[in-house]
Amino acid sequence: MILGIDVGGTHTDAVLMEEGRVRKKAKVLTDADRLLTSLSSAAAMVLDGEDPQKLRRVVLSTTLSTNAIVQGKVDKVGMILASGPGLSPADFRLEGAVHFVSGYVNHRGIEVAPIDREEIGRIARSFEREGIEHAGAVGKFSTRNPKQELAVKEIMGPRLKHVSLGHRMSGNLNFPRRAATACLNASVWGTYKRFAEDVQVFIREQGITAPVYILKADGGTFNIADSADFPVQTILSGPAASIMGVMSMVSGREDAVVLDMGGTTTDIAVLAGGVPLLEPLGVVIGGYKTLIRGMLTRSVGLGGDSAVKTTDDGLVIGPRREGVAAAFGGPCPTPTDAMIILGLTDIGDRRKALNAIGAVSQKLNLSVEDTAKRIFEQMCAEIAAHVRQMIDEVNRRPVYTIHEMLEDARLAPRMLYLVGGPAKPVSQCLGGLLGCPVCVPDHAEAANAVGAALARTTSEITLLADTERKTLFIPERGMQKSIPATCSMQEVVETGRELLRQAAVGMGADPEDLEMEVVEAQEFNMIKQFYTTGKNMRVKIQVKPGLISLCRKER
Repeated sequence: MILGIDVGGTHTDAVLMEEGRVRKKAKVLTDADRLLTSLSSAAAMVLDGEDPQKLRRVVLSTTLSTNAIVQGKVDKVGMILASGPGLSPADFRLEGAVHFVSGYVNHRGIEVAPIDREEIGRIARSFEREGIEHAGAVGKFSTRNPKQELAVKEIMGPRLKHVSLGHRMSGNLNFPRRAATACLNASVWGTYKRFAEDVQVFIREQGITAPVYILKADGGTFNIADSADFPVQTILSGPAASIMGVMSMVSGREDAVVLDMGGTTTDIAVLAGGVPLLEPLGVVIGGYKTLIRGMLTRSVGLGGDSAVKTTDDGLVIGPRREGVAAAFGGPCPTPTDAMIILGLTDIGDRRKALNAIGAVSQKLNLSVEDTAKRIFEQMCAEIAAHVRQMIDEVNRRPVYTIHEMLEDARLAPRMLYLVGGPAKPVSQCLGGLLGCPVCVPDHAEAANAVGAALARTTSEITLLADTERKTLFIPERGMQKSIPATCSMQEVVETGRELLRQAAVGMGADPEDLEMEVVEAQEFNMIKQFYTTGKNMRVKIQVKPGLISLCRKER
């Protein structure tokens, strides 16, 4: 059995899976101030009467890191940047106390100027005075040599709770994105670490001995204990969970749109030939461009519980959610109340929904029925407009899926997959607006939990080989090893595959469920005085995101 839990902004869903099928499911309201309470309530409902020892894995997806960043509920961060020459501080739009320090490493990983340890000590003391307990240390070419980042951590470590190191965030060379990624990681580290530790305590108290994972932005999972040091990897895990849920529920191979409509937002994703699209450089969140590998999604502030208001410009729906729908005792009218009045769903107290929509109808000088219809149709029209806009944006640039770049691809969706609580009520209207057949899969209201449960453990690794210096560096692991001057690209790739296999299995992946692919392999000759002195090689290998083998076999 597998337990999947999605802690969403409005609801927390749990499913108990057996042999790739949903045996039980539960939905509870999410208490944003007590996420563990929501999680434990949903889990208790599906585990009631079950033997926890029969669980083989537990997988969570959560909006915790995402919401903390978007809402600005993060810890203040101090940033140490060793940028060296060539970049202006104006290129870095980071929050908190940002210090550009002396010392840098060049593009070969050779230290050109050492850091000033006294300077770092002075900055550490200033952080203490300002009450800063979390920091990030990032060097421009630290992925080639992390020596200076490690020295900063050594000096600052005793004075701070945590230091996020740039070379551990990603093996990619984009310095501004790596700095932003480290900054975000440090800002949510404390909040997320407490959550991860609480989850592990809860799991032990339930008598569960199965490994516990959490979903990443790329639709893969990693061990929750390991995730505590890299919480930024869990941003946008909710939208990734809905995509994986749809992939587990349907077998279509056409271009398609996936809409996950919740109480607070609607998440939009696009499939190319049934495969999710990827943000090639890294996801963007809260205005920060990161190096976090993730699926291409868009979140729109329109959901079943979005607040409905009237202004001089007319009807406004969202983006805020004031609470549950009025039909459930909420403070203001919502699209859910409109759907109840229109007979599209039979949940909640219809009388309360009539009273709430009635207040809006008086301002619009319409009947309650016509007001409900207008609210519903406007919400669907706005969602459809966002879908069209996203497709247009995708078609104006190269298309990357989670597996490959598609040459000269132009997406033309032929199917609309709808999941989430309001999926069935909105399906006919949205299908008509987008001109697509609509599929609302079984268990659509718990798709995120299903997607989390069935997602494969993923990992990636970057290898930087310099045969002149006889070194091989793996930045994400902080590893460096010696290689012979005759080392070839094939040998680097083989080494990378073995190291990635070890890393993935260490994160909990099934050794029989590892689909690895080389996503980058570059080789350059190094020349001195007209002679080749060695080779510089860069290789990136990944375990492909996807569904666990049990689910794939049943599809």
